[in-house]
Amino acid sequence: MKALITGATGHIGNVLVKKLAKEGYEVHALVMANDDISNIEPYVTTVRGDVTDREKLVEVVKDYDVVFHLAGIVEIGLGKKKKLYKVNVEGTKNIIEACQLNNIKKLVYTSSVHAIIEPPKGQTITEPTFFNYKKVKGHYAKTKVLATELVLNQESKDLQTIVLYPSGIIGPYDYKLSNFGQVFTDYMLGRLRAYIKGGYNFVDVRDVADGIYQASIKGKDKEGYILSGHSITVKDLLDYIAEYTGKKKIKTKIAYWFIKSMSYFAELVFYIMRRRPLFTHYSVSVLNSNHNFSNDKAKRELGFTTRDIYTSIKDTIDFAENFYLIKINNKYRKKVSN
Repeated sequence: MKALITGATGHIGNVLVKKLAKEGYEVHALVMANDDISNIEPYVTTVRGDVTDREKLVEVVKDYDVVFHLAGIVEIGLGKKKKLYKVNVEGTKNIIEACQLNNIKKLVYTSSVHAIIEPPKGQTITEPTFFNYKKVKGHYAKTKVLATELVLNQESKDLQTIVLYPSGIIGPYDYKLSNFGQVFTDYMLGRLRAYIKGGYNFVDVRDVADGIYQASIKGKDKEGYILSGHSITVKDLLDYIAEYTGKKKIKTKIAYWFIKSMSYFAELVFYIMRRRPLFTHYSVSVLNSNHNFSNDKAKRELGFTTRDIYTSIKDTIDFAENFYLIKINNKYRKKVSN
Protein backbone atom coordinates (compact mmCIF):
# COMPACT_ATOMS: atom_id res chain seq x y z
CA MET A 1 0.00 0.00 0.00
CA LYS A 2 1.22 3.47 -0.89
CA ALA A 3 0.09 6.45 1.21
CA LEU A 4 0.56 10.22 1.14
CA ILE A 5 0.32 12.24 4.36
CA THR A 6 -0.04 16.02 4.60
CA GLY A 7 0.88 17.57 7.94
CA ALA A 8 3.33 14.72 8.54
CA THR A 9 5.62 16.73 10.82
CA GLY A 10 2.79 17.69 13.18
CA HIS A 11 1.91 15.97 16.44
CA ILE A 12 -0.55 13.47 14.99
CA GLY A 13 1.22 13.34 11.64
CA ASN A 14 4.62 12.16 12.82
CA VAL A 15 3.04 9.42 14.93
CA LEU A 16 0.84 8.32 12.03
CA VAL A 17 3.89 8.17 9.74
CA LYS A 18 5.56 5.68 12.06
CA LYS A 19 2.35 3.69 12.47
CA LEU A 20 1.90 3.30 8.72
CA ALA A 21 5.56 2.41 8.20
CA LYS A 22 5.25 -0.24 10.89
CA GLU A 23 2.21 -1.66 9.08
CA GLY A 24 4.27 -2.03 5.91
CA TYR A 25 3.04 1.01 3.97
CA GLU A 26 5.20 2.90 1.52
CA VAL A 27 4.79 6.32 3.10
CA HIS A 28 5.25 9.64 1.34
CA ALA A 29 4.97 12.95 3.18
CA LEU A 30 4.05 16.34 1.72
CA VAL A 31 6.18 18.78 3.73
CA MET A 32 6.77 22.50 3.45
CA ALA A 33 10.13 23.90 2.39
CA ASN A 34 11.13 24.94 5.93
CA ASP A 35 9.77 21.88 7.76
CA ASP A 36 12.15 19.95 10.02
CA ILE A 37 11.83 16.37 8.78
CA SER A 38 14.42 14.79 11.07
CA ASN A 39 11.79 12.99 13.17
CA ILE A 40 10.09 11.34 10.19
CA GLU A 41 12.90 11.07 7.65
CA PRO A 42 13.80 7.42 8.37
CA TYR A 43 10.21 6.35 7.66
CA VAL A 44 9.16 8.33 4.60
CA THR A 45 9.90 9.68 1.18
CA THR A 46 9.42 13.44 1.41
CA VAL A 47 7.81 15.64 -1.22
CA ARG A 48 8.20 19.39 -0.82
CA GLY A 49 4.99 21.30 -1.34
CA ASP A 50 2.20 23.36 0.17
CA VAL A 51 -1.51 22.56 0.37
CA THR A 52 -2.28 26.11 -0.74
CA ASP A 53 -0.49 25.47 -4.05
CA ARG A 54 -3.16 23.74 -6.15
CA GLU A 55 -1.00 23.25 -9.23
CA LYS A 56 1.75 21.57 -7.23
CA LEU A 57 -0.76 19.28 -5.53
CA VAL A 58 -2.24 18.17 -8.85
CA GLU A 59 1.29 17.36 -9.94
CA VAL A 60 2.35 15.30 -6.89
CA VAL A 61 -0.87 13.67 -5.57
CA LYS A 62 -0.65 10.70 -7.94
CA ASP A 63 -0.57 6.91 -7.69
CA TYR A 64 -1.53 6.65 -4.01
CA ASP A 65 -3.89 4.09 -2.53
CA VAL A 66 -4.89 6.52 0.19
CA VAL A 67 -4.27 10.17 1.07
CA PHE A 68 -4.29 11.22 4.74
CA HIS A 69 -4.96 14.95 5.00
CA LEU A 70 -3.80 16.34 8.36
CA ALA A 71 -2.19 19.63 7.34
CA GLY A 72 -3.75 22.64 9.00
CA ILE A 73 -3.30 25.49 11.44
CA VAL A 74 -4.57 25.17 15.01
CA GLU A 75 -5.25 28.62 16.46
CA ILE A 76 -6.86 29.45 19.81
CA GLY A 77 -6.12 33.18 19.87
CA LEU A 78 -6.42 36.36 17.88
CA GLY A 79 -4.97 36.84 14.43
CA LYS A 80 -4.20 34.54 11.51
CA LYS A 81 -7.81 34.69 10.29
CA LYS A 82 -6.90 34.91 6.60
CA LYS A 83 -4.16 32.32 6.91
CA LEU A 84 -6.49 29.96 8.79
CA TYR A 85 -9.03 30.05 5.97
CA LYS A 86 -6.39 29.80 3.26
CA VAL A 87 -4.71 26.73 4.76
CA ASN A 88 -7.57 24.94 6.50
CA VAL A 89 -10.34 25.54 3.97
CA GLU A 90 -8.73 26.36 0.62
CA GLY A 91 -5.95 23.86 1.28
CA THR A 92 -8.50 21.11 1.90
CA LYS A 93 -10.36 22.09 -1.27
CA ASN A 94 -7.09 21.81 -3.19
CA ILE A 95 -6.40 18.36 -1.78
CA ILE A 96 -9.88 17.15 -2.74
CA GLU A 97 -9.53 18.43 -6.29
CA ALA A 98 -6.06 16.89 -6.66
CA CYS A 99 -7.46 13.54 -5.49
CA GLN A 100 -10.37 13.80 -7.93
CA LEU A 101 -8.23 14.74 -10.91
CA ASN A 102 -5.73 11.96 -10.23
CA ASN A 103 -8.25 9.20 -9.48
CA ILE A 104 -7.26 8.70 -5.85
CA LYS A 105 -9.64 6.17 -4.33
CA LYS A 106 -9.61 7.17 -0.66
CA LEU A 107 -9.16 10.42 1.28
CA VAL A 108 -9.02 10.32 5.09
CA TYR A 109 -9.41 13.78 6.64
CA THR A 110 -8.60 14.69 10.23
CA SER A 111 -11.07 17.35 11.33
CA SER A 112 -11.75 18.24 14.99
CA VAL A 113 -14.50 17.97 17.60
CA HIS A 114 -14.56 21.77 17.43
CA ALA A 115 -16.44 21.41 14.14
CA ILE A 116 -19.38 19.89 16.03
CA ILE A 117 -22.17 22.16 17.26
CA GLU A 118 -22.13 22.04 21.05
CA PRO A 119 -25.35 20.74 22.66
CA PRO A 120 -26.42 21.77 26.18
CA LYS A 121 -24.29 20.51 29.05
CA GLY A 122 -25.19 17.02 30.16
CA GLN A 123 -26.00 15.78 26.67
CA THR A 124 -23.75 13.25 24.98
CA ILE A 125 -22.00 14.53 21.87
CA THR A 126 -22.03 12.16 18.91
CA GLU A 127 -20.99 12.45 15.27
CA PRO A 128 -22.74 15.38 13.52
CA THR A 129 -25.40 14.88 10.89
CA PHE A 130 -25.30 18.53 9.81
CA PHE A 131 -22.96 21.51 10.13
CA ASN A 132 -23.34 25.25 10.62
CA TYR A 133 -20.20 27.34 10.85
CA LYS A 134 -22.20 30.21 12.37
CA LYS A 135 -23.02 28.08 15.41
CA VAL A 136 -19.46 27.20 16.42
CA LYS A 137 -17.10 29.57 18.25
CA GLY A 138 -13.81 30.83 16.92
CA HIS A 139 -12.25 31.06 13.48
CA TYR A 140 -10.41 27.75 13.88
CA ALA A 141 -13.65 25.87 14.53
CA LYS A 142 -15.36 27.63 11.63
CA THR A 143 -12.59 26.62 9.23
CA LYS A 144 -12.86 23.00 10.37
CA VAL A 145 -16.61 23.10 9.73
CA LEU A 146 -16.15 24.44 6.21
CA ALA A 147 -13.34 22.02 5.40
CA THR A 148 -15.27 19.04 6.76
CA GLU A 149 -18.29 19.94 4.65
CA LEU A 150 -16.08 20.09 1.56
CA VAL A 151 -14.73 16.59 2.26
CA LEU A 152 -18.09 14.98 2.98
CA ASN A 153 -19.91 16.73 0.16
CA GLN A 154 -17.40 16.16 -2.63
CA GLU A 155 -19.22 14.71 -5.63
CA SER A 156 -16.81 12.25 -7.21
CA LYS A 157 -18.24 8.74 -6.95
CA ASP A 158 -14.76 7.27 -7.35
CA LEU A 159 -13.34 9.00 -4.28
CA GLN A 160 -14.20 7.61 -0.86
CA THR A 161 -13.97 10.18 1.95
CA ILE A 162 -13.76 9.51 5.69
CA VAL A 163 -13.57 12.10 8.49
CA LEU A 164 -12.11 11.82 12.01
CA TYR A 165 -12.96 14.17 14.89
CA PRO A 166 -10.24 13.98 17.59
CA SER A 167 -10.72 15.69 20.94
CA GLY A 168 -7.84 17.38 22.83
CA ILE A 169 -4.53 15.75 21.87
CA ILE A 170 -1.90 14.94 24.48
CA GLY A 171 0.93 12.43 24.54
CA PRO A 172 4.59 12.19 23.52
CA TYR A 173 6.33 13.12 20.25
CA ASP A 174 5.01 16.71 20.39
CA TYR A 175 7.99 18.13 18.52
CA LYS A 176 6.35 21.47 17.64
CA LEU A 177 4.91 22.09 21.13
CA SER A 178 1.14 22.16 20.76
CA ASN A 179 -1.15 24.35 22.85
CA PHE A 180 -1.80 21.54 25.32
CA GLY A 181 1.89 20.66 25.36
CA GLN A 182 2.61 24.25 26.33
CA VAL A 183 0.36 23.89 29.39
CA PHE A 184 2.55 21.02 30.59
CA THR A 185 5.87 22.79 30.00
CA ASP A 186 4.70 26.13 31.41
CA TYR A 187 3.52 24.44 34.57
CA MET A 188 6.80 22.55 34.97
CA LEU A 189 8.75 25.79 34.40
CA GLY A 190 6.76 27.50 37.16
CA ARG A 191 5.04 29.93 34.80
CA LEU A 192 1.56 28.70 35.66
CA ARG A 193 0.64 29.85 39.17
CA ALA A 194 -3.16 29.63 39.14
CA TYR A 195 -5.85 27.47 37.65
CA ILE A 196 -9.32 28.07 36.30
CA LYS A 197 -12.56 26.19 36.57
CA GLY A 198 -13.27 23.69 33.83
CA GLY A 199 -11.90 20.64 32.10
CA TYR A 200 -11.77 18.86 28.80
CA ASN A 201 -11.70 15.52 27.03
CA PHE A 202 -8.17 14.41 26.17
CA VAL A 203 -7.03 11.58 23.92
CA ASP A 204 -3.57 10.13 23.42
CA VAL A 205 -1.92 10.99 20.10
CA ARG A 206 -0.93 7.33 19.65
CA ASP A 207 -4.55 6.22 19.98
CA VAL A 208 -5.61 8.87 17.46
CA ALA A 209 -2.99 7.68 14.96
CA ASP A 210 -4.22 4.11 15.41
CA GLY A 211 -7.82 5.30 14.94
CA ILE A 212 -6.96 7.13 11.72
CA TYR A 213 -5.19 4.04 10.40
CA GLN A 214 -8.16 1.81 11.26
CA ALA A 215 -10.53 4.32 9.64
CA SER A 216 -8.59 4.03 6.39
CA ILE A 217 -9.30 0.30 6.41
CA LYS A 218 -12.72 -0.04 8.06
CA GLY A 219 -14.26 3.42 7.74
CA LYS A 220 -17.37 3.92 5.64
CA ASP A 221 -17.67 6.40 2.79
CA LYS A 222 -18.87 9.87 3.82
CA GLU A 223 -18.92 8.87 7.48
CA GLY A 224 -17.26 10.55 10.47
CA TYR A 225 -15.87 9.10 13.70
CA ILE A 226 -15.18 10.84 16.99
CA LEU A 227 -11.79 9.87 18.42
CA SER A 228 -12.17 11.01 22.02
CA GLY A 229 -10.55 9.80 25.21
CA HIS A 230 -11.21 10.69 28.84
CA SER A 231 -12.43 13.83 30.58
CA ILE A 232 -10.45 15.46 33.39
CA THR A 233 -10.72 18.80 35.18
CA VAL A 234 -7.98 21.41 34.89
CA LYS A 235 -7.34 21.11 38.65
CA ASP A 236 -7.01 17.32 38.57
CA LEU A 237 -4.72 17.48 35.53
CA LEU A 238 -2.38 20.02 37.15
CA ASP A 239 -2.44 18.17 40.48
CA TYR A 240 -1.37 14.97 38.77
CA ILE A 241 1.47 16.74 36.96
CA ALA A 242 2.56 18.11 40.34
CA GLU A 243 2.49 14.67 41.97
CA TYR A 244 4.44 13.06 39.14
CA THR A 245 7.11 15.78 38.94
CA GLY A 246 7.39 16.52 42.66
CA LYS A 247 6.30 20.14 42.28
CA LYS A 248 3.96 22.00 44.61
CA LYS A 249 0.29 21.90 43.74
CA ILE A 250 -1.35 25.09 42.58
CA LYS A 251 -3.83 26.35 45.14
CA THR A 252 -4.88 29.68 43.62
CA LYS A 253 -8.08 29.60 41.59
CA ILE A 254 -8.99 32.47 39.28
CA ALA A 255 -12.68 33.25 38.97
CA TYR A 256 -14.12 32.26 35.61
CA TRP A 257 -15.84 35.62 35.09
CA PHE A 258 -12.58 37.47 35.76
CA ILE A 259 -10.32 35.53 33.43
CA LYS A 260 -12.93 35.54 30.67
CA SER A 261 -13.41 39.29 30.95
CA MET A 262 -9.65 39.86 30.86
CA SER A 263 -8.89 37.28 28.18
CA TYR A 264 -9.28 39.57 25.15
CA PHE A 265 -6.89 42.11 26.68
CA ALA A 266 -4.38 39.38 27.55
CA GLU A 267 -4.58 38.02 23.99
CA LEU A 268 -3.88 41.47 22.59
CA VAL A 269 -0.83 41.89 24.83
CA PHE A 270 0.58 38.49 23.80
CA TYR A 271 -0.20 39.28 20.15
CA ILE A 272 1.74 42.55 20.35
CA MET A 273 4.63 40.72 22.07
CA ARG A 274 4.45 38.00 19.38
CA ARG A 275 4.13 35.29 22.00
CA ARG A 276 1.56 32.50 22.05
CA PRO A 277 -0.93 32.99 24.91
CA LEU A 278 -1.58 30.09 27.25
CA PHE A 279 -5.24 30.92 27.88
CA THR A 280 -7.41 32.87 25.45
CA HIS A 281 -11.07 33.87 25.38
CA TYR A 282 -11.69 30.89 23.11
CA SER A 283 -9.75 28.35 25.19
CA VAL A 284 -11.36 29.53 28.43
CA SER A 285 -14.77 29.02 26.81
CA VAL A 286 -13.76 25.56 25.57
CA LEU A 287 -12.63 24.49 29.05
CA ASN A 288 -16.10 25.35 30.34
CA SER A 289 -18.04 23.81 27.46
CA ASN A 290 -19.78 20.46 27.09
CA HIS A 291 -17.00 17.95 26.36
CA ASN A 292 -19.00 14.76 26.82
CA PHE A 293 -17.83 13.25 23.53
CA SER A 294 -18.85 9.68 22.71
CA ASN A 295 -16.39 7.44 20.86
CA ASP A 296 -18.84 4.51 20.77
CA LYS A 297 -19.16 4.59 16.99
CA ALA A 298 -15.38 4.51 16.51
CA LYS A 299 -15.07 1.63 18.99
CA ARG A 300 -17.86 -0.30 17.33
CA GLU A 301 -16.94 0.22 13.66
CA LEU A 302 -13.18 0.82 13.76
CA GLY A 303 -12.08 -1.13 16.81
CA PHE A 304 -10.86 2.14 18.36
CA THR A 305 -9.28 1.82 21.81
CA THR A 306 -7.86 4.32 24.31
CA ARG A 307 -5.20 3.95 26.96
CA ASP A 308 -5.52 5.19 30.55
CA ILE A 309 -5.36 9.00 30.71
CA TYR A 310 -2.75 8.96 33.47
CA THR A 311 -0.45 6.91 31.27
CA SER A 312 -0.84 9.59 28.59
CA ILE A 313 -0.13 12.37 31.10
CA LYS A 314 3.01 10.60 32.35
CA ASP A 315 4.28 10.04 28.82
CA THR A 316 3.58 13.70 27.94
CA ILE A 317 5.63 14.82 30.95
CA ASP A 318 8.46 12.40 30.20
CA PHE A 319 8.69 13.62 26.61
CA ALA A 320 8.68 17.28 27.72
CA GLU A 321 11.43 16.53 30.25
CA ASN A 322 13.62 14.90 27.62
CA PHE A 323 12.95 17.19 24.67
CA TYR A 324 12.19 20.68 26.00
CA LEU A 325 13.49 20.91 29.55
CA ILE A 326 16.50 20.39 31.81
CA LYS A 327 16.03 19.51 35.48
CA ILE A 328 18.62 21.02 37.86
CA ASN A 329 18.28 20.80 41.66
CA ASN A 330 14.66 19.69 41.23
CA LYS A 331 13.88 22.77 39.13
CA TYR A 332 13.12 22.83 35.42
CA ARG A 333 14.81 25.07 32.88
CA LYS A 334 14.08 25.40 29.20
CA LYS A 335 16.65 23.96 26.82
CA VAL A 336 18.27 26.77 24.87
CA SER A 337 18.29 24.76 21.63
CA ASN A 338 14.48 24.42 21.63
